[in-house]
Amino acid sequence: MAATAPAPSLSFSRPTFAKLSPHPYLLTNLTDPENPCRTNGRAPHEARPIHIHTSSLAHANGSALVRTGDTTVVCGVRAEILPVTSIPQYRPREPTYDEDDNESTDVDELKDYDLLVPNIELATGCAPQFLPGVPPTTLAQTISTRIYSLLHSCKVVDPKGLRVWYTPPKEPKEEGAMDVEEDEEEEERKPELKAYWVLYIDLLFVSFDGNPFDAAWTAVMAALRDTKLPAARWDPDREMVVCSRSEEAKTPLGVRGLPVACTATVFLEKEHGEDSGAAAGRKSRHWILLDPDRLEESLCKETVTVVVDCSGEETKVKSIEKHGGTVIGRELMRGFVGVAEGRWKQVKEASK
Repeated sequence: MAATAPAPSLSFSRPTFAKLSPHPYLLTNLTDPENPCRTNGRAPHEARPIHIHTSSLAHANGSALVRTGDTTVVCGVRAEILPVTSIPQYRPREPTYDEDDNESTDVDELKDYDLLVPNIELATGCAPQFLPGVPPTTLAQTISTRIYSLLHSCKVVDPKGLRVWYTPPKEPKEEGAMDVEEDEEEEERKPELKAYWVLYIDLLFVSFDGNPFDAAWTAVMAALRDTKLPAARWDPDREMVVCSRSEEAKTPLGVRGLPVACTATVFLEKEHGEDSGAAAGRKSRHWILLDPDRLEESLCKETVTVVVDCSGEETKVKSIEKHGGTVIGRELMRGFVGVAEGRWKQVKEASK
């Protein structure tokens, strides 16, 4: 007598239930009385471990690979020479490379001459919605714009290391020349700014599982801190900049501080933001989810990103961005700055 086959199970697996009904699935996990947690097993204020590996690209001046959970991004920095003769409406600088520069002038210099050029590539097949070969998505353009703005507002790069100077040699004097004329000639021969280094910051997502901005910004900072520029000098005979191939002659790029981005989303009890609980006299519940994954981002409409730098004696808030929703107010924002400080320590430890 043949054995009868077991009856098929009528229950769904956890991944299937998450795809069919994602909001109730996440809500059920967060309201579990015994072990309230997110679907990925993390607590609401727990971020994914971060791993940073620098010098991962051999043909770049600086590079870094950053992985947070299943989000992986590679950043490479390429340095190219930009002669001042190729800059439209170039204004010669008066200070020499030994003088102190004004920070406001530095920011204008980096912006006016486009010395920092970030670019994001998401169309790599890193996620189902980012197929290879398609035009740049809105998300890629948004991240690129945010990184560009943050690079300038945080004053991350010191432009002193991007300038290529040339001091004209002293011409031989006639024997009958007066000492006063020699002194005047020496004063007139000042260093001339001949070119700049332009940094092309290219980011490529290998895998995508939410919170792309934090991973991209961490990769940018790690790659910039890993960047070394070749020794460059102006050749007056060929009228061009000549770079040394010696590895020992390379100088590290001047990077100021270590700004770290920390992002969280607000998950509401009601799927479409309907506050029926408030109408019945009960306030609707919400959860602030730190470092959201792709599923959580698709279910949340309110997002906040805080950029802090704790490398000095006190914490400096470099940027605050908030999109959608009305849950996060001033009090929650102050508390979230403390959470961002903890995230900064994790990134600092991973950067060692």
